[in-house]
Amino acid sequence: MSTLLNELQVEDAKLHLTRPLATPTDLSVDATKEISGALTAILADVYAIYMKTKNFHWHMSGAHFRDYHLMLDEQSVQLFAMTDDIAERVRKIGGKTLRSIDDISRMQRILDNDADYVEPADMLAELCSDNKQLAAELRVAHTLCDDCGDYSSVSMIDNWIDQTERRVWFLYESYRH
Repeated sequence: MSTLLNELQVEDAKLHLTRPLATPTDLSVDATKEISGALTAILADVYAIYMKTKNFHWHMSGAHFRDYHLMLDEQSVQLFAMTDDIAERVRKIGGKTLRSIDDISRMQRILDNDADYVEPADMLAELCSDNKQLAAELRVAHTLCDDCGDYSSVSMIDNWIDQTERRVWFLYESYRH
């Protein structure tokens, strides 16, 4: 009897592994698809800005090295913290999200910077522009989520917009003459 029970449990576990991800939600299938797509694209952008921020943090130089280095480190921590919240929100509403670095590179709208050397002021200006672009994308997603009645995502996006605007402000004030 226990062998049969054990075999049934194994079969059930195998079936469970082959079932598609389908977290229950009261949002419509279309809303889940649209919101998941928008948030996943934002997630790819956040990863791209995170990596660029770390790149510039590592390669910072010049008279204001310490201040810029610390600011970019603080901003990269904030960006990285956003990634889990965004991905988990997508999963909570029944969507699928990023699975690999290739996914990020296919979906990101933020351009990479692989230059051997970038002037500190240019680093800050580029990150400022990237964060402004992210804020704009977050506003689009905010409207979509609001229209679909996804108020939890709206609330989270409110916070991400505020954080992004703060990064823009600090970056702008750091590089302007």
